[in-house]
Amino acid sequence: MKRNEFIKMTGLSAGTILTGTAFTGLLSGLSSCKKGHGMNTKPVIVNEGSFTKLLAFPAQAGANHTLTAQVTRTTVSGFTIPVLGYQQNNLLGPTFRVNKGDAVNILLQNNLSEHTNVHWHGLKIPALMDGHPDQIATAGGTFRYQFTINQRAGLSWYHPHPHEHTGKQVFQGLAGMFLINDAEEAALNLPSGAYELPLVLQDKRITSGGIPYNPGEEEVMAGFMGETMLVNGVDSPYTEVATRYYRLRILNGSNARVYNLAFSNNADMIIIGNDGGLLKNPVTVKDILIAPGERLDVLVNFAGLSIGTDVYLTSKEFSNGGDAQGKQGFKIMKFKVAVSASDSFTPPATLSVIPTLTAASAVKTRTFNISNEMEHRGMRMEMTHRINGKQYDGSRIDEFVSANTNEVWVFDNSKGDEPHPMHLHGVFFQVLQRSGGRNQLTAAENGWKDTVLVMPGETVRVLVPFENNTGKFVFHCHNLEHEDDGMMLQYQLS
Repeated sequence: MKRNEFIKMTGLSAGTILTGTAFTGLLSGLSSCKKGHGMNTKPVIVNEGSFTKLLAFPAQAGANHTLTAQVTRTTVSGFTIPVLGYQQNNLLGPTFRVNKGDAVNILLQNNLSEHTNVHWHGLKIPALMDGHPDQIATAGGTFRYQFTINQRAGLSWYHPHPHEHTGKQVFQGLAGMFLINDAEEAALNLPSGAYELPLVLQDKRITSGGIPYNPGEEEVMAGFMGETMLVNGVDSPYTEVATRYYRLRILNGSNARVYNLAFSNNADMIIIGNDGGLLKNPVTVKDILIAPGERLDVLVNFAGLSIGTDVYLTSKEFSNGGDAQGKQGFKIMKFKVAVSASDSFTPPATLSVIPTLTAASAVKTRTFNISNEMEHRGMRMEMTHRINGKQYDGSRIDEFVSANTNEVWVFDNSKGDEPHPMHLHGVFFQVLQRSGGRNQLTAAENGWKDTVLVMPGETVRVLVPFENNTGKFVFHCHNLEHEDDGMMLQYQLS
């Protein structure tokens, strides 16, 4: 039984009379539900700002750096408030730019009053450096991350990953981008410098006292969402652009909100990359869904627009996102056409060579039920966020995987009523098939992925090439409230 069906079934206003054992059983069932379950969810409406604040970009860092997790202060939505940050007076940490082959040496200094760590989301690095929930820096302590970049160019990111604290620490400010460059990408001569715009999209709740994080029952169910849209830590910003091509490097750094990105003038978005870097060929769309943890590499052309024209990056309404997602269209940021420019750039027809993997190459298929239906527990109805009925247990290995083999992993949300962006640590995969719901792959699901959105009613099959990066990794829903609620398991690669 789905949660919404259970809610309808137990609505006392419907004239149901419960007495004796039935009434006691209902109360017992409701009280047994962990925080976040057994209630209808509703959308959190975004309040558009004035789009008069200039877009900012985090400072850049190289392969050697110290990240200090700290309480600091910054100005957001007119309030100077306490936030969490990896650098003083900023919500976001620095944007790392490194090259393939670089040796990375980053020291995490934890100046928080609670433990934390850093997960390098999208980096194929040793298990002990990945930011597993049991690899932490205690309050006042440190953790040194040392690894070599041995993967193709792409946009990754970093954020804390301490179990049951991830949602809070990310929502209150701890996150940042991690960009890798290589010779293949450089040869394409894509827009760069002032014409390459890294954009971190996040929704926050902003008050005069800070960024509160206190999810109630509905908000653990749906995910914690905010009324204020930030891009690179700036609420409802604008940036000036010239009449030419730009490259937008977009990260959905939100805890739970899914965006359906589009431009207000119906401009083409030319997708050239995703989580794992460049696609084989560009794909042109008018809109595209991006879930928490996912990344997009997009070309947009402002040529032909008159000086003074305002174009907005928006999120359009979308269907089948559950009760809390996709119910509102809103503006995210403004592009103000300010300069005429000549531009000889033409999007290349071919971007990269990517081998196509097939299910026939898989030595094993694993199916993961992520529908999270209400279940009978004796006299009670109980629900928590689970995978295959299991909640995260750091002392338990859930899946044992052989190195240097291909596997098919199936994420089954066919009976679910919430979106689940599923993320695997330590690997990239190719999406083979989506059945139910949208019933097809999206334009951004070609090439290599590390996070895939599984909407209600959908089942998604992915092909995972497990190489020789042995050790213990987690996989989980990247709705951070779902993750903290236990929707995470471990696999051991050996």
